[in-house]
Amino acid sequence: MNKAFVREPDAGTPLCPHCGTPGILVGEQALASFVPPVEWSGIAKPAYFCDYPRCPVAYFDEFERRIDADKLTRPIWPKDPQAPLCGCFGLTADDVRQDVAEGGVTRVRATVERAKSAEARCAECSPTGTSCVGAVQKLYFQLRGGSG
Repeated sequence: MNKAFVREPDAGTPLCPHCGTPGILVGEQALASFVPPVEWSGIAKPAYFCDYPRCPVAYFDEFERRIDADKLTRPIWPKDPQAPLCGCFGLTADDVRQDVAEGGVTRVRATVERAKSAEARCAECSPTGTSCVGAVQKLYFQLRGGSG
């Protein structure tokens, strides 16, 4: 991977034991929502998410124990490009591509607004337990810039 596109880890941020990507701290609700109970017991808290798309690891802990994406209860973005970017409202990469192709932000804007509302259930619907807004905006700008 080109080092120009690698996020530098914060001091003390655990790195994915497979690819070395800095982990994203994950809430227990997200783990409970995506990780089967048999896998849940094999990882310590706090747990971290690896958001590098081509890495098989979804979650890991500070002891380098891992849960691969193929062990999860359902597909997650970015490990599966067909999975929704927004678990709460179902926005997909294809929806974002349609916005870019149409020269607008209809679907993206609607999802971002809904993500700010009380309807959002990010803690349980997002693989990281946090809002999808950053990932949605990142993909939109990548696609709009021609690098997606």
